[in-house]
Amino acid sequence: MVFACLLVPLTALAGSALTPHVAEYKVRISVLGGSLKTRFEATEHGYYAESVISATGMSRLIARGTINEKSWFAVRDGNVLPIQYRSADTISSDHDIVDLDFNWREQEITGFINGEDFHAPLDGEVHDRVSLQYGLMYDLLNGGEKQKYLLQDADELKPLTIANVGMKTVEVPYGEFSALGIQHQREGSSRVTTLWCAEELGWLPVIIEQHRNGKLRLRAILADYQPIEGPLSSSAE
Repeated sequence: MVFACLLVPLTALAGSALTPHVAEYKVRISVLGGSLKTRFEATEHGYYAESVISATGMSRLIARGTINEKSWFAVRDGNVLPIQYRSADTISSDHDIVDLDFNWREQEITGFINGEDFHAPLDGEVHDRVSLQYGLMYDLLNGGEKQKYLLQDADELKPLTIANVGMKTVEVPYGEFSALGIQHQREGSSRVTTLWCAEELGWLPVIIEQHRNGKLRLRAILADYQPIEGPLSSSAE
């Protein structure tokens, strides 16, 4: 029912489809070690993705809690469109809670950010923090990445410029891959995120790197990957 209210009529899913899967990454954020676990499912109405970041080993003495992000989205006219996004961060001192609904029928985003009402116009192909990755993967599966994407990051809309930095061979705990580097960066920002994506895994990132002022701040490497059958039971809340 929620999807029916938020979406304009959907056309059939065209082009190559994303592959449902679970994946686990080993993460290094500055001096802290952690894990990133992701789950991506096909649902009755589209797709559901969840990611959970948590500290591991001795890092748990410094950083406790998790960053849990969930996104429900669908494909319309060759575009990945987010429908709902939920985020709970219990690692940072702010303990941010973000709850957004993307109403494509009414062309607006509504929800709550740390308990405060949030409203914004919905114009163009806007992504949440989770659906952005799957939008990139879907575009690579179907002809190539776009030059620009829009990211709704909590209460801020961020235009991102995309750069293809070419292929290279990478080795991660899960194996060796020929990977394509896709960078995204907000104009004027010193932070650059690079996804090294493997075609044989449906363009899933096998390495995720984030640099700030030219220095590596975050690196996640694929440790495990398993395709799963769909559609599954997850649905919009």
